[in-house]
Amino acid sequence: MSTTNTGTATAKAPFAGLEATASGRANTAKAASQRQPRTVKWANAPTRTIDVGGALFVYRELGPDTGVPVVFLHHLMAVLDDWDPRVIDGIAAQRRVIAFDNRGVGASEGSVPRSIEAMGQDAIAFIRALGHKQVDLLGFSLGGAVAQMVALQAPELVRRIVLAGTGPRGGGGVDKINKIAALAYLKAAFTLSDPRNFLFFPRTPEGKRAAKDYFSRLKERRTNRDKGISMQARFAQLAAIKAAGQSEPDDLSQITQPVLIANGDNDLMVASSLSADMARRLPNATLTLYPDSGHGGVFQYHHIFVPAVLNFLAD
Repeated sequence: MSTTNTGTATAKAPFAGLEATASGRANTAKAASQRQPRTVKWANAPTRTIDVGGALFVYRELGPDTGVPVVFLHHLMAVLDDWDPRVIDGIAAQRRVIAFDNRGVGASEGSVPRSIEAMGQDAIAFIRALGHKQVDLLGFSLGGAVAQMVALQAPELVRRIVLAGTGPRGGGGVDKINKIAALAYLKAAFTLSDPRNFLFFPRTPEGKRAAKDYFSRLKERRTNRDKGISMQARFAQLAAIKAAGQSEPDDLSQITQPVLIANGDNDLMVASSLSADMARRLPNATLTLYPDSGHGGVFQYHHIFVPAVLNFLAD
């Protein structure tokens, strides 16, 4: 394991209109992606559907048609429109990016399972439905836990992994997510703001600026936005995270693929020490901690994170 601390870095500051439908066969999905204009950005990328075991999953893709695609796995209570456009567009400038709502999330059909193992199985089924034999994974927060499940359950499917704002199963502390989320939602209610202001960013002048810029970017997509997260999805995801925190640790030595781990140096949701612990236990991992940042450090430092990811995936 190698570790990087970017201490000298400074931060810069109901669903409608599916534009296309894929049948679940690889050639259909590939043809749809090839018709996509090169000028497509995350703000106007078409939302597609694909049949995954009898349930329609929604997804968006953009970037070059060649090479190993990068599949994005999202955080607790997030839908497609919660991805930071600077991260998506930055990586899609060189790599094919696929972001999707897993089962029961956003506009995807079905019910969210109450375990990260089942979430991983659904992600594997989605990737295979698109016809991909191998992918890179970028998982943020809960998505990072799901990415680990994908790598453990279908190692032949995964080439490289980026884990952001996340930790290992059984790491301890993660099972307290209900209390942490509840407090943030209470603060958000009193201030009429998004709870991610308190969960993702430090309450410092720089952190507040980063939060303001982040939420501004999330509004760049104005049409054909995703369906909001349901109450069933919220409670199931929280249950899955709590169960994962209380589970026996996984044998991370089984994940032999190269892994890039990134987090803020003061993450309230997933303690930064858990990211470091995960990096020590993975046989081929590199850790970067961004200074004066929290759970959303990769968004606060997107101008550093994106080039690092592109460099890592290009090796």
